[in-house]
Amino acid sequence: MKLDHDELAAASAPLNRARSMPAGFYTDPEIFAREREHLFLKHWFFLCREEQLPNPGDYRAFDTPGGPIVLIRGKDEVLRCFANYCRHRGSILLEGEGNCGGRIICPYHAWSYFSDGRLYGCPDMQDAEGFDRVENGLVPLSLDRWNGFVFANFSRSPKPLLEHLGDLPQRFASHRLDRMRCTWKITLDGACNWKLVLENAMETYHTGIVHKNTVGAQQSRTLETRGDWICIQVISGRSIATLPGAPPPFPPIEGLDDDAKMGTYFTVIFPTCQFAVAQDSMWWLNVTPVSHERSRVEIGGCFPEDMLGRSDFAEKAAAYYERWELVGREDVGILEKQQKALASVLYKPGPLSWRDDMVQALGLWVVNNTGL
Repeated sequence: MKLDHDELAAASAPLNRARSMPAGFYTDPEIFAREREHLFLKHWFFLCREEQLPNPGDYRAFDTPGGPIVLIRGKDEVLRCFANYCRHRGSILLEGEGNCGGRIICPYHAWSYFSDGRLYGCPDMQDAEGFDRVENGLVPLSLDRWNGFVFANFSRSPKPLLEHLGDLPQRFASHRLDRMRCTWKITLDGACNWKLVLENAMETYHTGIVHKNTVGAQQSRTLETRGDWICIQVISGRSIATLPGAPPPFPPIEGLDDDAKMGTYFTVIFPTCQFAVAQDSMWWLNVTPVSHERSRVEIGGCFPEDMLGRSDFAEKAAAYYERWELVGREDVGILEKQQKALASVLYKPGPLSWRDDMVQALGLWVVNNTGL
């Protein structure tokens, strides 16, 4: 399916006369299928922090638009990512997260694999003509890391992750994100299109309304970027990773540059992830597109590693967890209403505000990379 030419032209117009994307951009399963082919299966997508799998045999399973995958730390301590199915008849191998003890055993017919993906055991296959144990190992995905953040890609020859990230590493250099450690995560299910989640995360137009009883009204500035990401900064002389009313429990990161001291960065790393980087912490919204009208949103929270040893860490970190979850649930609630409204046969794209510049930018990135 292609978007209506006139509606796409209106969505692409200069911001002072632009309109929002047509309803089908969020409600049409054919559009979602095109996004799957051109975005989700070709671009890098975020998985987790590498310290979340510290030991040999540790694994975490993920459901993705390209099917189930599993990230596992091998006996040699190397992280690898595989399609999460048995090479015999396709059963899921691992679920959730845990430690497989160095051996992955299929729960259906007991085929087994080493943690590096090699086939180990295959009962009753001795008479199978032409059977090759090497060729029947687990199917790998491309995997790369930046500062401890792990990304995967279904493409066998993707462009380098650092090229995808562009100048993001330079922007966050003074935060020393390599020293961040994940201490908390929660997953929310939303009856809404994946793009609505990320659009909402890139504008402060709604914060004084949807979040009037939590974070309240915010003001932001848009920053220029190079690479497959976009960025705004919510201006605040203190971290906004906790609710207003009391000073943030943790001190600012030492050595922040002057730009970083001005506020919290909110990004979208295309296609499906946000990193929010504050003066004292960072958190992510990792969006898994489930269908054209359903998304799964993982919120993960990180702190500098030298904070974790404090005797009062758990007590003080709770204020951050509360804020991240409350605001996340408020956002999902309003987006589910938006998704429902977009199904109206009378829906017409509305005019954009100057505060919707990154909403427009996100939509146009999707259009340009899918050929809609």
